[in-house]
Amino acid sequence: MTAGADRTEADTAVTPTVRRRWRSASWVLLALIVIVGLALLTTYLTAPTPGGRMDATSTSADGARALVTLVRDHGVEVVEAPDIAAVEAAAGPDTLIVVVQTYSLVDKDILQRLAALPGDRLVVQPISRTREALAPEVERSGSTTYGDDTPDCDLREAVRAGTVQFGISDAYDAAGDVPVTRCYGGALVRYTDDGRNITVVGSADFMTNGGLLKQGNAALAMNLVGTNPRMIWYAPQRLEGETDGAASIFDLIPDRVGWIVWQLCLVVVLLAFWKGRRLGPLVAEKIPVVVRASETVEGLGRLYRSTRSRDRAAEALRTATLQRMVPRLGLGQGADQAAIVQSVAERCGLPPQAVAHTLFGPPPADDAHLVNLARELDNIERQVAQS
Repeated sequence: MTAGADRTEADTAVTPTVRRRWRSASWVLLALIVIVGLALLTTYLTAPTPGGRMDATSTSADGARALVTLVRDHGVEVVEAPDIAAVEAAAGPDTLIVVVQTYSLVDKDILQRLAALPGDRLVVQPISRTREALAPEVERSGSTTYGDDTPDCDLREAVRAGTVQFGISDAYDAAGDVPVTRCYGGALVRYTDDGRNITVVGSADFMTNGGLLKQGNAALAMNLVGTNPRMIWYAPQRLEGETDGAASIFDLIPDRVGWIVWQLCLVVVLLAFWKGRRLGPLVAEKIPVVVRASETVEGLGRLYRSTRSRDRAAEALRTATLQRMVPRLGLGQGADQAAIVQSVAERCGLPPQAVAHTLFGPPPADDAHLVNLARELDNIERQVAQS
C-alpha cells in the first residue's frame, strides 16, 4: 500500500509539470511561427517588383513605376506599350510617345515606323541611330559639365521645374537651320516639326524611381511627360521579336516527333547506366589546354570591336576600375557618384568635372576615344593607388 501510494503521488506530481512545460513550449513555438509568417509576409509585400531599367511596372531604384503612377493620378491616360504594334495602335495627334531604353531599338524598320507616327515625341537618352531617326534636327555636341543643373532657357517645363540634378549627360545642339531650344547646358532640347514637339533628353536618371526624390527631378519629369491627354510609354527591354524565355524545350518539339524524343531519352539513360557500371577508379589527368587570361581578354575585346559595342566596353572598363578603386578610397560599394568624384579629385589633384567625365561620362564616340578612356582610367587608378 505504501509503494503504490508513493507511485501514485509521483505520477500526480510529475504530470502537471510536464503539461506546464509543454504549454510553455507550445506558446513559444506558436510565437515563432507567427513571427516567421509576419516576416515572410512583410518581405513579400515590400519587396520591389522586378523589372528592367525604366520599366513602367518596376518598383526598383532604376524602374519607372513611380513616374507612371504620378502621371496617371493627374488624369493622363497612360498606355504601357510592350512593342511597336501597341505603340502604333495607341498613337494619335493628341498623344505623347515617350521612347526610352533605346539600346534595344536598332532595327531600321521599327525606327521608321516610330518616326512616322503622329503626335508629340520625347526621346530619352538615345543612342546615335535612334536620335538620327526620331530627332534628326539635333546632334550630339558633347556632354554637360558636372553640376550644370539650372534651366538657363525659356522652355516652360524647365522653368517651372527649376534646378534639376542631371549628373553627367549628353548635350545636344541644332543639326541644321531648324531653331532648337537648349536647356540645362544642352541636356534637354526641343524643336517643332510639322506642328509636333520633338524633345530629346540626354539622361534618364532623373526619371527613375530613385532619381525622382532629388531636387526638381520629379517636377521636370512630370512636366515633360504629362503635357498631353494620352502618354504612350515605350521602353523595350529586349530587341523586338525576342522571346522572354518562358517557353520550355517541349514547346519547340513538334507533336509527331514527341515519341521519338522520348525513345532517344530512354536510350541515353540506358547507355549512361551501361557506361556507368564499367567506370573504374578516378584518375587525375593534366588539363589538355590552358587558356591564358590575356587571350580571353583579347577575344572579348575583338567581340566588342566586331559589334561596335563601345558603350558596353566603356561600361566594363569603368565598372572594373571603380570596383578596384572604391575600397582604396575608403568608400562603401553603395557610394554615390558625387562622393566618388570628390574623393578621387582630392586624391589625384584633378578637376572634379574631368574626373566625373572619365568615370561616369557618356560612351565614347569612336575607337580612339575608347582607347583614351582606358588610358585615363588607368592613370586615375594608378594615382589613387600611389596616393
